[in-house]
Amino acid sequence: MLYAILKPLIRWFGRVWFRLSVVGADRVPREGRLLLASNHLSVLDPALIGCVMPRQLDYMAKTELFQIPGFGALIRALNAHPVDRSGSDSTALRLALRLLGDGRAVLVFPEGTRGVEGSLQAARAGAGMLAALSGAPVLPVYIQGSGRALPKGAVLPRPARVTVAFGEPLQFAKTRGRTRYQDASDEIMAAIGRLKTEAEGGHPAAAGVTRTDPTTPGRTLAGRIH
Repeated sequence: MLYAILKPLIRWFGRVWFRLSVVGADRVPREGRLLLASNHLSVLDPALIGCVMPRQLDYMAKTELFQIPGFGALIRALNAHPVDRSGSDSTALRLALRLLGDGRAVLVFPEGTRGVEGSLQAARAGAGMLAALSGAPVLPVYIQGSGRALPKGAVLPRPARVTVAFGEPLQFAKTRGRTRYQDASDEIMAAIGRLKTEAEGGHPAAAGVTRTDPTTPGRTLAGRIH
C-alpha cells in the first residue's frame, strides 16, 4: 500500500529536482521473474530506479540502513530487504531466490557497494550466482547522475540530471560453481558498461574493451555477452 502511494510522489520529485528521465522502459518485461542488475552510485538509486519501473520492485539493501530509526521501517515498506555485505549472506540469497521464484522483480548491485560517478567497479559473484541459480532473465541497468545528486557523505540531495537506462534482457543457463558465478557477474557488468558508453554518447562496441579488475591482479573482466 505504502509503495503504491510513494512511487508517484518519488517520480514527481525526481522529475522536478533531478530532471529524471528513462531510456529503454519498453525493454522491461511486465510480468514474470526478473533480476535487475545496476551500477551503484547513491542511496537514491533504488528509489529512482523503482519509480520509473512499470512494475513493483524488490531490492537488497545493506543491513546498516535498517538500523537507522524511521528510515529502516520506511525502506522495508518500500520492499527493501537487508543483506550483510561483510560475508556470505545465505539468508538474503534464499530470500532473493524465493522472490524470483514468486515471479517478482528484484534489484541487485553487482559491484556490492557505491562507486564514483562516471566509473564502474569490478563485479562480485553474487549477482551471477542469483542469475545462474534462478534462471531468471537479467535486465542490465545503468543509472547516471545520482552520484552527483547525493554522493557518499552528502546529507541533502543536490539538483542534478539523473537518467536511468534499461538494456536488453540477458539469459544465463542454470549452473553452479564459483567461477561460473563470477563469469556471469562479469558479463552482466560488461552489459552495464555498454549502457554507460551509450549514455555518454559513445558507440556501444567501445564498452566491449576489457578492463583490469583492481581486486585481482592480472584478471580482466568479460567484455562481451556471448
